[in-house]
Amino acid sequence: MPPKPLTSEELYSCCDPDLFKFSTTDELPELTETIGQVRALNAIDFGLNLDSKGFNIYVLGENGTGKSTTIKAILKTKAAEEPVPADWCYVYNFKEPDIPLAISMEPGRASAFHKDMEELVKILRVEIPKIFESKEYEKQKNQILEEFQQKQKQMFAGLEEEAQSKGFSIRKTVSGLMIVPVKKSGEPLTEEEYEALDEKTRAKIDEIGKVLQEKLNDIVREVRESEKNVKNALSKLERDATLAAVGHFMEEVKNKYKDHERVTAYLAAVTEDILEHIDDFKSQEEQSPPLPFMKMQKTEPSFTRYVVNVLVNNQDCSGAPCVFESNPTYFNIFGRLEYKFQYGVATTDFSMIRAGALHKANGGYLVMNALDLLRNLFSYETLKRALRNKEIKIEDVWEQYRLMSTTTLKPEAIPLNVKVILIGNPYLYYMLYSLDEEYRELFKVKADFDSRMDKTAETVGKYAAFVASTCKEGKYLSFDRSGVAKIVEYGSRLAEHQEKLSSRFSEIGDVIKESNYWAKKAGSDIVRDEHVEKALRERVYRVNKIEDRLQEMIVEGTLIIDTEGEKVGQINGLAVMGMGDYQFGKPSRITASTYAGKSGVINIERETKMSGRVHEKAVLIITHFINSTYARKKPVSFSASITFEQLYDMIEGDSASCAELYVILSSLAGIPLKQNFAVTGSMDQNGDVQPIGGVNEKIEGFFDLCKVRGLDGSHGVVIPRKNIKHLMIKQEVVDAVMEGKFVIYAIDKVGEGMEIFTGMPMGELREDGTYPEGTVNYLVAKRLAEISEAMKDKKAESKDKEKDNNNDDK
Repeated sequence: MPPKPLTSEELYSCCDPDLFKFSTTDELPELTETIGQVRALNAIDFGLNLDSKGFNIYVLGENGTGKSTTIKAILKTKAAEEPVPADWCYVYNFKEPDIPLAISMEPGRASAFHKDMEELVKILRVEIPKIFESKEYEKQKNQILEEFQQKQKQMFAGLEEEAQSKGFSIRKTVSGLMIVPVKKSGEPLTEEEYEALDEKTRAKIDEIGKVLQEKLNDIVREVRESEKNVKNALSKLERDATLAAVGHFMEEVKNKYKDHERVTAYLAAVTEDILEHIDDFKSQEEQSPPLPFMKMQKTEPSFTRYVVNVLVNNQDCSGAPCVFESNPTYFNIFGRLEYKFQYGVATTDFSMIRAGALHKANGGYLVMNALDLLRNLFSYETLKRALRNKEIKIEDVWEQYRLMSTTTLKPEAIPLNVKVILIGNPYLYYMLYSLDEEYRELFKVKADFDSRMDKTAETVGKYAAFVASTCKEGKYLSFDRSGVAKIVEYGSRLAEHQEKLSSRFSEIGDVIKESNYWAKKAGSDIVRDEHVEKALRERVYRVNKIEDRLQEMIVEGTLIIDTEGEKVGQINGLAVMGMGDYQFGKPSRITASTYAGKSGVINIERETKMSGRVHEKAVLIITHFINSTYARKKPVSFSASITFEQLYDMIEGDSASCAELYVILSSLAGIPLKQNFAVTGSMDQNGDVQPIGGVNEKIEGFFDLCKVRGLDGSHGVVIPRKNIKHLMIKQEVVDAVMEGKFVIYAIDKVGEGMEIFTGMPMGELREDGTYPEGTVNYLVAKRLAEISEAMKDKKAESKDKEKDNNNDDK
């Protein structure tokens, strides 16, 4: 006997408004937790609390399941309880200027250190010039210079007297001081006069001149040595005077940071550099501009090397940092070196080092979108390297791609201690896990957000709390119990299960907002069930233009779908079309032709390469089912072609396998199939009907077509019984079923569906291997036997003809 039609209660799981104890959602507290994600929350808690290398987190799930919102809420609470991490700053490296030094300090002290150094330089620039303008400094400086000049004068005076007594004089020439012979008048002896002297006199002059020149050279060497001593003495005087005047300022800064070894060493280097570059602090005279059209400007030395570049300032933080990087480019994550262009030349220094998201999140948490990370060049690979080596390096990523290498800074690496959370879809997670071994070692925690949850009294209550929170947060109208009940029912529809609720709260939130809009437009001060239904209808209307166009084509006969009468070898199958933002059911006309042959079932879509692998598998299952049912004792031979009429796209899936079997059996047995019914469902080799997806859309798609043509109580749909729990059909279909205008059957075996479509029993196999007359199986088996006999006769005729031909040849 054919199965009984489903009742209206089986088609829709209603939410009784009386389950709620409130009048409106204003009475409910705001929701402070994530609903239905126990597995994911446990994984996140595990990953955040396990402080070991590689236990970073990948949060995966469908869009709208609350991944980002949940992570933000959890991190906000957890980070507030954790200590504030250290500040980081870069300072000038006096030994290796190309490698700026990274210094770690307590939260807020880096900024104070920056101000202290800035103030120190200001003081030095004021106080040091005063030193060299003081009378005391001038007195000591002049004393040193006078002593040197007196000593120099005495040394040259003695030699000058000796030279004059011997007829010589000290003259200044291009090559330096020289001993020159002179006449009695004091004028230098010319070369002609020298050559006119006799040989003996010239020899005597040469001998005396040589001795005097050697003495002069000794004095010059001594003077130069004295000059060095004077220079050192003046330098020592400057250093001593500088230290005496401003040393206490520098000592104050040193004492302030004496507990920081690296800062103390840096300040010592600063002190030494200041003493070595005292001239930089002296008053500078104005110089002419390099080009005439440029303004006159006072050239001053740069004091940038004494600047403290505060990279990370956690002064105002109240816990561990949580950084959500929305644009994870290489520079945004790992920092950059900025450049300044002047006269067409790009220059940089350590003060132009800028922090990235990793620097800011160091000691805390960094959250990024996985797809955005992979889209940006170098970001993913460099992130893995940073996590593996536990350090952050600021590098010029394009350096290796230039034809010519350029000199640039290589800042000292900063130790990294951060928990990275990637948010993405499941496809990316499994792709990375399969293809990247390093990823498995660095992201060991998988937090999988489910798209649905069990429908219990607790989760229904939390759904109501979510509605209340959304209304209060957006200042929307409150919902009454009937409105909340409709939202719960829509959650089951999204989940495609009567005992489940969808956890895609982004979409649920959109329905709440849209329902508020239609309630306000209707002049209501509260959102009721009719407003939610209006919102759902309007959502469909905004996006179902393609569905309406296809239905128009079917109604006007462009796409041929029969909804009345009976036909042999033709049936209405049901498919789902997805348009990205909307999916709907579309009836499809499936036909089959059978004839004598040995080809078996020929799938025309496969022959034309319009069939996917799953569909091809379904056709093979149909072939084996026919063979196992009708060829138990002797083989059967037949050929059948099967196709989806007016289908011009690729077909995939096995949900039409029941329909395809029915049209083949109909064609074999010559039994007409009802065209006022449609069927969906897959089958296995034993004839058991298996559940399919999109059952609600498929039923509604055929119902809408029948409604346009006029429901008369004869129309209906056949679905797998295992899909009953997935039914959440729109109210219009439920009402039609209640009024007897539409019927829905659920089947477990393919034979049950054949009985519905033909009105004829399928027929059970008897002990003698035959089927009862008046059954589908009897007619199918009879037709297959006729085909086999025809094939045998044709084969015998072919053999006789071949034998006659051989005899004629002899």
